Amino acid sequence: MTENAQQQPPAPNTELPTQYAPADVEGPLYERWVERGYFEADEKSDKPPYTIVIPPPNVTGSLHLGHAFEHTLIDALTRRKRMQGHEALWQPGMDHAGIATQNVVERELGKEGKSRHDLGREAFVERVWQWKGESGGQISGQMRRLGDGVAWSRERFTMDEGLSQAVQTIFKRLYDDELIYRAERIINWCPRCLTAISDIEVEYQDDDGELVSMKYGEGDDTIVVATTRAETMLGDTAVAVHPDDERYKHLVGKEIRLPLTDRFIPVVADTHVDPEFGTGAVKVTPAHDPNDFEIGQRHNLPSLTIMDEHAVITAHGPFQGLDRLEARSAIVAALRAEGRIVAEKRPYVHSVGHCSRCKTTIEPRLSMQWWVKVGPLAKAAGDAVRDGRVKIHPQEMEKRYFDWVDNLHDWCISRQLWWGHRIPVWYGPNGETVCVGPDEEPPGTEAEGWRQDTDVLDTWFSSGLWPFSTLGWPEQTESLAKFYPNSVLVTGYDILFFWVARMMMFGLYAMDGTPPFHTIALHGMVRDQFGKKMSKSFGNAVNPLDWMDKYGSDALRFTLARGANPGVDVPIGEDWVQGSRNFANKIWNATRFALMNGATVDGPLPDASAMSATDRWILSRLNSVVAEVDAFYEDFQFAKLSDALFHFAWDEVFDWYVELSKTTFQAGGEAAEVSKRVLGEVLDVTLKLLHPVVPFVTETLWTTLTGGESLVIAEWPTDSGFRDAAAEKEIESLQSVITEVRRFRADQGLQPGQRVPARLTLDGTPFAAHEAAVRQLLRLQPEGEGFSATATLPVAGATVALDLSGTIDVAAERKRLAKDLAAAEKEKAQANAKLGNEAFLGKAPDNVVEKIRTRLAKADEDIARIEAQLERLPQA
Repeated sequence: MTENAQQQPPAPNTELPTQYAPADVEGPLYERWVERGYFEADEKSDKPPYTIVIPPPNVTGSLHLGHAFEHTLIDALTRRKRMQGHEALWQPGMDHAGIATQNVVERELGKEGKSRHDLGREAFVERVWQWKGESGGQISGQMRRLGDGVAWSRERFTMDEGLSQAVQTIFKRLYDDELIYRAERIINWCPRCLTAISDIEVEYQDDDGELVSMKYGEGDDTIVVATTRAETMLGDTAVAVHPDDERYKHLVGKEIRLPLTDRFIPVVADTHVDPEFGTGAVKVTPAHDPNDFEIGQRHNLPSLTIMDEHAVITAHGPFQGLDRLEARSAIVAALRAEGRIVAEKRPYVHSVGHCSRCKTTIEPRLSMQWWVKVGPLAKAAGDAVRDGRVKIHPQEMEKRYFDWVDNLHDWCISRQLWWGHRIPVWYGPNGETVCVGPDEEPPGTEAEGWRQDTDVLDTWFSSGLWPFSTLGWPEQTESLAKFYPNSVLVTGYDILFFWVARMMMFGLYAMDGTPPFHTIALHGMVRDQFGKKMSKSFGNAVNPLDWMDKYGSDALRFTLARGANPGVDVPIGEDWVQGSRNFANKIWNATRFALMNGATVDGPLPDASAMSATDRWILSRLNSVVAEVDAFYEDFQFAKLSDALFHFAWDEVFDWYVELSKTTFQAGGEAAEVSKRVLGEVLDVTLKLLHPVVPFVTETLWTTLTGGESLVIAEWPTDSGFRDAAAEKEIESLQSVITEVRRFRADQGLQPGQRVPARLTLDGTPFAAHEAAVRQLLRLQPEGEGFSATATLPVAGATVALDLSGTIDVAAERKRLAKDLAAAEKEKAQANAKLGNEAFLGKAPDNVVEKIRTRLAKADEDIARIEAQLERLPQA
C-alpha cells in the first residue's frame, strides 16, 4: 500500500442524499481507490499471498458481457481475500492478438490505398505499435468503469520486453529438449488472413453446400466416391476402402483412372473408412484434408498441393487460376459432360469451418510449420489434476479436461503474420538451422546468407506463459517467489482446452513441475434471458456499458454474480439488471433511514441480556449468513451467496428488522439505544459482505455509517458463533402471524392504511413486547369499548381477534365470495367430467389432457381458499 494510503481520510459525511446516483459516485470513487494504492500487491509483505491473473483481453477488444461477468467474479474473490488479510494480487494485462490486431491495422492501411507489403515488415510492425499506443487497450478504461480491483502498476502486454524474453527462453528450451520441431502437416488455413490458425480460431456453422457423387475408373474397375469439395479431386492420389469390404476386394492394389487428369491412382485398403457410410469408398487428397493426410502417411501416398495460399487452383489444366468455388462448379460441369456424375444433392447442409476473424471458409492445407510435441507436456498436465495438485471446479468438468489432454495432437505454433513474437530460428547458407535464445546473438548476417524464419508464434504460445511470465520469469524475481503459483484461475469452460491446457503444460515444464494454479474455477457463458447465445447477427447482443450507464455498475455486477452457478451458462435480461438497481436503492434507503434514526457502530455490542428478542434474532441470523456466505465463496457458488445476501438484506434486515424496530426507536429509552447499536452492527457487517460484489454503493454507505477509511481494506466479517434459536423461533412465529393477518386483510378487501380494532394473544397472553410493533405493522388499533370479535385467526400459537363490523359490508362480501365459489365449483365439475370420460381421454392429445388436470388443480385451490375466507368472515 502506498504512503498516501496510510493517511487518514477526511471525516465522512453524516448525511446521505435522498437518492443514490451511481454516475456521481463510481468514477471518482474508483480513482480514489487507485490513487491510494489499495489494489497494489507487495511481494515483500508477510501476508499470505492470493493471486489471480486476468484472462488477458485482446488489445483490439472492448468490454463485452463475457468480460463483465468474468471480471465481476474475479474481483469479488480478490476483494474478499484482501479484506481477509491476504496480499491479494489481481494481475492485469492484455494480449497482442496477432491476427485480430494485424487485420485492424491492415484495414486502416487499406483506407489509405496501401497494404502492409507497401510498408515492409519493419515499418508495418512500427505502425502496429503506433496503433496500439493511440487506439489499443480501450478495454482498460472500461474495466475501471466496472470496478476491477487490479494492480495497475503491474500491467503487462504479451509483446512487452519482459514477456518477449520469456517467450524466447521457453522456445529455446523446448527446442533444445526436442519438444519443438518443424514439419509439413495439414493445418487450418485462412485464405483471407493468409495464415495458419488454431482450432479455437475456427468457428463451425451449418452451410448450404452440395454433395456430389462421381465415378472414377473405367468398366469393371469403376468406383463411386462422394464429396462436398469437388475441386480437391485434382489433388487425389488414391481411393480408400475398408479392408473387409467384399465389394471392393478385387480393386485393392489396382490403379484406376482419375477423371479430368492424365493420372492413375491406386485403390488402398484402410480401416479408417466406414463401409456403412455412403458407397464405402472415399477419395484421398493428402494435401487438403487432415484425415486423408493420415491415410497418405500410412500408405506412402504423394501429397499434391493444388491450391495456393489464396485458395486459387494451381493444378495444370483448364481450371488453373480459378478460385476454389469457381473451380468447384467448373469441375462438376466437366464431370457431368463426361457422364461421371452419379448423383447431386443441393442444398446439402453440413458443418463448415470459418475463420473467427474474417468469416472466410477455412481451407485444410499441407504446409511446413513449427509444432510443439505435446505428448510429455500433456501427460504432465493430466497427472497434475489426477494426483490432486490442481483441482477443477466443478469436478464434473474433469472428464472434459482429461478427454482433451489425453488425446492432444501436436500443436501448430507458427503463424504467417508480421505482428507477433517472431520465431527465433535462423537458417544458414548451407542448410544450417540455429535456434537463438534471448541473450544470444544471431549466427550471421543476411549478407552472409543467414535469414530469420519469417513466421511468428501463435498468440496462445505467449498467453500460455501468462501466470509466470507476468511475474518476471525467467528471472527469479521476488514477485515470482511470492505470487506463483496462482491461487485460482477463473475462466470459461469454452477455453478449457486451449488456454488452460497450454498454461498447465508450460507452467509445469518451466517451473520444475509446479502447476500454475491450485484451482481451476470454470464458469459458463453469458446468454440472453431466453438462454440463447448473444450475437450481433441474432440482434440480442448487449453492450454492458449501456446498462452501466443506465443502472450503475453495481446493478450489472450483482445481476451477473446472481446468475453464476459453477460451469453453467448465465442468462441475463435488462429487467434483471433493473431489479438489481432497485436492490442498490433499497440498501441506500435503508441505510439512510438507519442513519436518520441514530444507528451507530460506536462501542461494543450490548450484552445479549439487554437486547430484545428482535435484536437477538437478527444478530443470530447475521452470523448464520456470514458462515453461509463464506462456505459459498470457498465453493465458488456466486449465485447462492448473492441470493443469500439479497434475501437477508432485503427481507430480513430491511423488511423485518427495520420495520419491527421502528416502534422501539419512536419510544426511545434504553431499548432504543440497544437497537440502534444492533442496527449499526448489522448494517456494518452486511455492507462488508456485499462489498466484493457491489463495491460502489457499499463503500459510499459504509464510510458514511462508520467513518472508516475504505471497505477495500476493511476487515472481513467472521462468524462470532452467536446463535439464539429461541429468538429465531419467536420472530419466525411473529412473522407468520403478521404475514397471515396481512393476507386476511387483503382477502377481505381492506385498504393498507385502514385501521381495525383487534385483540392479540399468544398462548392465551397478550403479545407483550411485540404488541406495539405488530399493531403498527398491521394497522390494528386497541380493542376499546364494544369490541366484538367478528373474525378470529389462530396462527403459530397466537390468536388475532378482529372486529370487522363497520369496516366491510359482510353481506356483500359473502355474496361476492359465494359467486366466486360457485364459479370455481363449476370449473371443477367440468374438469372432472372430462377427465372421467374415457372417450375424451382416448382421443385428446397429452398436452390437452394435462391442461385439464391443471385447471382441476387450480379449481381445488380456489375452492379451499374461498371457503377459508368465508369461514373467517363474521356472520351477517
